Amino acid sequence: MNNRENVQFASGGLKCSGWLYRAGGGPRPCVVLAHGFGGTREMRLGAYAEAFVEAGYHALVFDYRHFGDSEGEPRQILDIKRQHEDWRAALRFARGIDGVDPEKMILWGTSFSGGHVVEVAARESGIAAVISQVPHLSGVATALAAGPVQSARLGLAAWRDLTRAALHRSPYYLRVVGRPGDLAAMTTPGAEEGVKRLYPESYEPDERVAARIFLWVGLYSPGRLAKRLTVPWLVQAASKDRTTPIGPAVRAAMKARQGQLVVYQCDHFDVYVPPRFGQVVDDQITFLRHSLK
Repeated sequence: MNNRENVQFASGGLKCSGWLYRAGGGPRPCVVLAHGFGGTREMRLGAYAEAFVEAGYHALVFDYRHFGDSEGEPRQILDIKRQHEDWRAALRFARGIDGVDPEKMILWGTSFSGGHVVEVAARESGIAAVISQVPHLSGVATALAAGPVQSARLGLAAWRDLTRAALHRSPYYLRVVGRPGDLAAMTTPGAEEGVKRLYPESYEPDERVAARIFLWVGLYSPGRLAKRLTVPWLVQAASKDRTTPIGPAVRAAMKARQGQLVVYQCDHFDVYVPPRFGQVVDDQITFLRHSLK
C-alpha cells in the first residue's frame, strides 16, 4: 500500500518498529494496533489497517519489544508489563503525528492484546474507543481450557526458563503454537493450521516464546477492569473459540458502561481471514462511525 511508512518510536530505552498508514487530511482519529500472543504485524494486521484508512482513519501498527523488527534481547521475551508500556509509548508517538487528533485515539487489540487494550484504556485519558477481537480476558478461563496436565507442563517449563535467566543463560523456549498434546502455548485442534493462515508468502516467523510467561498467563485477567471502561468498547467473540473462551468476553461486555458484544459462529482464528474477515472488520468500522460521531 503506497501510503504505508516504516516508523520507529522509543519504549523503555529500546526502539519499537511499526507501520504508519495515513488517511490524508486531518485532524483525524488514529487506530493503534498490535498483535496477540507471540504475534507480529506481518500476520495480517496490515489488512485491518488498510481497511481503517479506507474508512478515513489513520492507523499505526507496531511490534512489541523483543518481537518482529523491534529491538530487545534476548528475543521472544513476552512480558505483560512491558507490552503495556509499549502500548503507552505507541499512543504518545501517534498523538504527535501530523494530522492525528490526539483526543481521538482508538485502541485495537486481538487475542492476548485484546486484553491489553482494556488495561491501557482503563488507565489512560484521551482514548475515544476500544476494539477487542476474540480477546483474552480471563487467565483462569484460559488455564481451564488448556487443562490441568497441560497447565502443569507449561508451569514446569516456566520455572526452567526462570532458572536459566537467574544463571544468565539463554532462555528456554517453547513453540507458540502446536498440535494437541504438544508442549506449546496454543494446542487446541486447528490452532496450528489457523496461525499458518496468517502468514504472508515468504514470511519466516520466529515461532518461539520464552517459557517464563506461562507463570503469569493464568493470573492475567484484564476483564476485571471492564467496569472501569468509560468509552465505547466493541467486544468481538467467537462462539467456537477454544483458545480464548467466549464466556469471559460476554460477561465483561455486559459489565462495561458502553460495551457492545458481537458473536460470530466460528473459531478463534477464523476472524482474521476470509470469508469471516470482511464481516469482522466491517463491524469494527461501523462501530467506530457510531462511536466517534
